[in-house]
Amino acid sequence: MTDIESIMSQNKKYAENFTEGNLPPHPSKKIAVLTCMDARISINEALGLKIGEAHIIRNAGGIVTDDALRSLIISHELLGTEHIIVINHTNCGMASFRDEDLQKRISEKYNSNASDIKFHSFSDVEGNTRNQINKIHSSPFLSNITSVRGFIYDVKTGKIKEVEL
Repeated sequence: MTDIESIMSQNKKYAENFTEGNLPPHPSKKIAVLTCMDARISINEALGLKIGEAHIIRNAGGIVTDDALRSLIISHELLGTEHIIVINHTNCGMASFRDEDLQKRISEKYNSNASDIKFHSFSDVEGNTRNQINKIHSSPFLSNITSVRGFIYDVKTGKIKEVEL
């Protein structure tokens, strides 16, 4: 059985006992979480969140890209989110390269110019977390959000630590 087939089989078991089909799209805790796509982070479990309680937005590095900002605005304006949590993590792969190096690498590999692709690499996880919080604060479309807080998840211990601004 391939990994995809295994996932499909697990979904069949999941669906047999699924009882959450009538949940509204509005997160009951009025929280949106922006975090990294890293497979070591099970963010719902780490934060004790159940289905329907929060919007989870994930991308490489937990970066406030145009797409993440779009999702946060929709979450806030249309679905009632009042709190945004940014969670970055220790040992993030985004701190292991520079944008320019990856742009060069894939440009050469695929014989196509990748200089316009922004990967948003960073070297300091706390600094990156602060930068993402500042991006959220600077959006006029999120200016009336109740709170924006940042944390760093430790992939070795599972603990989160708040980042002070």
